[in-house]
Amino acid sequence: MRNSKLKTLLAPTLLGLAMFAGATQAAAPLRPPQGYFAPVDKFKTGDKSEGCDAMPTPYTGPLQFRSKYEGSDKARATLNVQSEKAFRDTTKDITTLERGTAKRVMQFMRDGRPEQLDCTLNWLTAWAKADALMSKDFNHTGKSMRKWALGSMASSYIRLKFSDSHPLAQHQQEAQLIEAWFSKMADQVVSDWDNLPLEKTNNHSYWAAWSVMATSVATNRRDLFDWAVKEYKVGVNQVDADGFLPNELKRQQRALAYHNYALPPLAMIASFAQVNGVDLRQENNGALKRLGDRVLAGVKDPDEFEKKNGKEQDMTDLKEDMKFAWLEPFCTLYTCAPDVIEKKRGMQPFKTFRLGGDLTKVYDPSHEKGNKGS
Repeated sequence: MRNSKLKTLLAPTLLGLAMFAGATQAAAPLRPPQGYFAPVDKFKTGDKSEGCDAMPTPYTGPLQFRSKYEGSDKARATLNVQSEKAFRDTTKDITTLERGTAKRVMQFMRDGRPEQLDCTLNWLTAWAKADALMSKDFNHTGKSMRKWALGSMASSYIRLKFSDSHPLAQHQQEAQLIEAWFSKMADQVVSDWDNLPLEKTNNHSYWAAWSVMATSVATNRRDLFDWAVKEYKVGVNQVDADGFLPNELKRQQRALAYHNYALPPLAMIASFAQVNGVDLRQENNGALKRLGDRVLAGVKDPDEFEKKNGKEQDMTDLKEDMKFAWLEPFCTLYTCAPDVIEKKRGMQPFKTFRLGGDLTKVYDPSHEKGNKGS
């Protein structure tokens, strides 16, 4: 009797505490995986700095670019050399910004030279002030460039924002400008890619979701985080029982390459979600693991893909180690088999500007070896 009375008296207090705990949890700031908190390796001085290259001109024009698959049939699998060159030429400044940001952030995290940091922040603030990459006049290739660029920049920037060395402490004004620009661009990326019909939801949507996930952490915006998680679920729920993605199978001879290309953004989103209390590993019965295993099996023996869509697979892309950078987050989410770990070790370090630089340093720092270029 006494116990039940006590429970009745305590109930409102306990409920209040539970609600408070829930609110506190909900308000926890978004964060990246632990490796992003790494301090700068060492702070060097002297004049051995790589210097600051000429800044690429902020791109403020219409995002109307030719596709490298121009003139191809609906499989979008045959490269058009002329239109690829035109695409590379017109997007050169954007790609220079992406690559340059990732490269110098990696250099700064290694050497701690203030010039490297200043150069990066100068580039990003100049583009932010110009409201670059925000044109509403865009085609499919243009909106693709916008989300790729945002993903590259935001994921490199996270290294600076969360490092235990606090490199941005003396640069709050620039940080605010850059983050406001990222935030605005992420809103546009959401608008560009939201609620596409399933038959049009493919690797592009996953890369858009990755750029929004990276931005959500850079700017601590839960709404962006939730959208990235929603898009991830749409993506992995397309993975069939055998680990195939129907919309990537349509890419004929490049189907295996595009399955592999779908993995980096999905693995990164799942990794970022995990540290923020959202476990996506089991979505659609462990679909991400199934997709990863299917791709690794396909690299060993592409015949399964040929049987599935009737086309001999083009393996060119799969000869590049950095195309397997997804193994870093993937092998922290799931237990990778010894042969997969061995494959990963043989390819490290994984450096790719579209995922913000050196992923081995973030996910597997004890196996980072040397400083091969990005």
